[in-house]
Order: sequence, then C-alpha cells, then structure tokens
Amino acid sequence: MSSHPEYEPLTIAARPELTGGRRIGVLLSHGFTGSPVSMRPWGRALAESGYGVRIPLLPGHATTWQDLNTKRWDDWYGALTAAFDEVVADHDVVVVGGLSMGGALVLRLAADHPDEIAGVMVVNPAVATKRLDAKVMGLLKHLVPSVAGLANDIKKPGSEEHGYTRTPLKAIHSFVQSWRLLIADLPKITAPLIYFRSAEDHVVDDASQPIILGAISSTDVEVVPLADSYHVATLDNDAETIFKRSAEFVARVTAAG
Repeated sequence: MSSHPEYEPLTIAARPELTGGRRIGVLLSHGFTGSPVSMRPWGRALAESGYGVRIPLLPGHATTWQDLNTKRWDDWYGALTAAFDEVVADHDVVVVGGLSMGGALVLRLAADHPDEIAGVMVVNPAVATKRLDAKVMGLLKHLVPSVAGLANDIKKPGSEEHGYTRTPLKAIHSFVQSWRLLIADLPKITAPLIYFRSAEDHVVDDASQPIILGAISSTDVEVVPLADSYHVATLDNDAETIFKRSAEFVARVTAAG
C-alpha cells in the first residue's frame, strides 16, 4: 500500500519572499487509518501562499490495518511531535492543523506547546463520541481484531481517501483512551483556533465540538460550517473553502507585530 507516492510524507519548503521575509511553517496531520493522501491538496494549497508545509506519515498507516493494530496513541503523537520539532527549528512561526484524529493530535500539541504555536486548524476533530460501542471497545478488542472501516466518508463522487477497509480495535481503543487526558488539558490551549465542521459526518458525531470549544482558553475562535461535505472534508466539495479560509487564517495569526 505504501508504494504509491501519494501515501508518502510531504515536505514543501517555505518561500519567505512571499511572506514578508519570514519563514512560516504549517504542520498538518492526517487521521486514523488514513494517510497524507487526505492532506496533500490542503498542504499544496497552503504552499502556494509561501508557507512551508510538512505532512508526516503516522506509524502504522499506509501499510496494513494489522500493522496499525500494533501501534498506539503514543506512537502517533511521538511521530507528530518529532515532525513538529523539525518544523519549529526550520521556521520563524508555526501553525498546526489536522483532520479527525489528526485534529486531536494537533490539539494535544497546542496544549503541550502553547508558546510555540501561532494557530490551530482542525477539521472534524474527534475527542469524544456518543456511540455506545465505544464503551465496550476495551472488551471487544480482545475478542475480534477489527471491525468495518471508517475510511472514505466523502460526499463528492470519485473522490477517494484510500484508507483501510477495516478498523483495528486495539489501535482505535488507544486513541479513545487518550481523550480523557486531552479533554482535561484543553484549557491549556490559548492559540487562535479555526474549526471546520461538516454538516453531515458519518464518522465523528456532534459530541466533540461543544467539548472542545467549551474548554479551550483561546479567545480567537472561528467556526466554519461545511454544508456540502462529509467527514473527509479536505477531499470533499467544501475543500476549497478549507484551503481559502485556512490560508487567510495563517496569514492573520502569523502577521508580525
């Protein structure tokens, strides 16, 4: 699966001549069972404004769902933190963004590194769920290795996320277990936030948004509804809205002075 170039990590150098002489970096994270495929169009669009873009491939992704089932939240967060450290070292100012689990990962970064992040961009982030099966996942993961996949919740015909067709239970349970501590630490987030939310999402229900917006300490918060997209909105009908509004957001929150 990882042989296709679209699955590979993406790095695009900053062009400070387009951003007032400053090197502005953006770190983007894909979601659970996905890959950089879902983030590349967003990353390339931001790069057109001169921003340096980094999209890592999280451990266990773009291989097999069985491989992902050997990985845990600490593996994904560790990989994203390593990429974040490199982006911070290479740029004058940094903004982070993520889709779904990637949104949770960058919220974790923003809570842990409030002085190093100028802004946070999330698309349908997950930190909670109303699904009853989540409550028995800790037991179920010992009985079956996987359930039906979550990937490719896209309204736009012909658009393809290329995620796993199965959801590995030990891995996703690790993600669910990370929520409690993340929610407890959301008040540590002070950076400006732009929150993109699909009107119809068959993967992440409406439990997360009020928790996130009610807990963060950020005073600069913008919610952008996406009326014509499902969960993987970065590849869906409202993708251009995400690209345009996020580029404007990065420009505003990284403006000197």
